Amino acid sequence: MRWYSYYQQFRGLFYFMSKDTFYFSHDYNSRNDEKIKFLLRKHGFIGYGLFWAIIEDLYNNANALRTDYEGIAYDFRVDVLLIESIIKDFDLFVFEGDTFGSLSVQKRIDERDSKSVKARESAHKRWTNANAMQSQCEGNAIKESKGKEIKESKVNKRKVEGTTLFVDSDVNTIEKFEQSFIGTQYEIANFNYYFEVIKNWSDSKGEKKKDWIATAKNWMARDLTEGKLIDKNYNPNAKRINPNQQLSYAEREAARRNSL
Repeated sequence: MRWYSYYQQFRGLFYFMSKDTFYFSHDYNSRNDEKIKFLLRKHGFIGYGLFWAIIEDLYNNANALRTDYEGIAYDFRVDVLLIESIIKDFDLFVFEGDTFGSLSVQKRIDERDSKSVKARESAHKRWTNANAMQSQCEGNAIKESKGKEIKESKVNKRKVEGTTLFVDSDVNTIEKFEQSFIGTQYEIANFNYYFEVIKNWSDSKGEKKKDWIATAKNWMARDLTEGKLIDKNYNPNAKRINPNQQLSYAEREAARRNSL
């Protein structure tokens, strides 16, 4: 079949294409060019494909190839007369001595080189500006770091000042502790229980607070939300009527504290 013979001729053309290759623009309407139409009319798409193969070689050789038609034909595994016709008969290439090239290829190479120069200049400018900005940023970062350290030092100092252990606070007796809750929703709480719990927690953990009543309220609010609030009706010394009855949370807490 004819198409298979074309395939055999071009199989070697694309087999050795490298992954590390450059790209060039290919006009999508190049087939509408009058010169290309003449080429297609005489040699069909095999001629069209060979034309673009030659263009690729021109890009790879600074837009200058020797008029060695036999050598080019051997590289593409095609007839030498076909190569010579494509290069000479359709005014697609320009000649200088024993070499030929393409005006359109030269135009694109010049544009590419111009863009490369501009890109290098732009990159150099960005690099210079980046170094200058980095030096400025490093200076600002040092100043900011020192300012942050001073600010944190002041904050930490304020945090330490005004905080005390529970035993050193102004509510370190059961009377003062209970008085602080009069008129609040926590009046129903068992203050003896919460006084001891908070005092023991502060002593064992070394916890210091600025407002121990606010801490106690948060504690009670959590217990109230979870249904675990220890109220005034709780009597840890009361005897159980039914010894098999399950212990309440308050009773379990009291038992745990008494075992410590």
